[in-house]
Amino acid sequence: MAEKKEIVPPKYDLDAKWDACLDLTVRRVVYSSLAGAFGGLLLFRSPVTRWASVAFGAGVGIGSAYTDCSRLFDGSPAKLATPEITETPAHQVSSSDLLAAPEITDTPSPQGAQD
Repeated sequence: MAEKKEIVPPKYDLDAKWDACLDLTVRRVVYSSLAGAFGGLLLFRSPVTRWASVAFGAGVGIGSAYTDCSRLFDGSPAKLATPEITETPAHQVSSSDLLAAPEITDTPSPQGAQD
């Protein structure tokens, strides 16, 4: 007899999504680390800075893979709250207010005595 298989729609197939994310993450971390190592060999002399460029490349790879995997799982990497914009009228200033000279008054000195 024929065996019945449940066919899961691609939208809900978590196994395939996790496999794709794992594959994407490994490839991006390896390739960006190699790019960082190659750049470190060309640009830096110190072993510390070369390792730092490898670590930077790995970080770029992890961040890139995280962003794409979160999109694959129908999410966003960062859900920031959008500020509410209200339509309030600005204070209207006439051109005569801008051209008017400031008023200067004589005030006594704070010490009260003249030298």
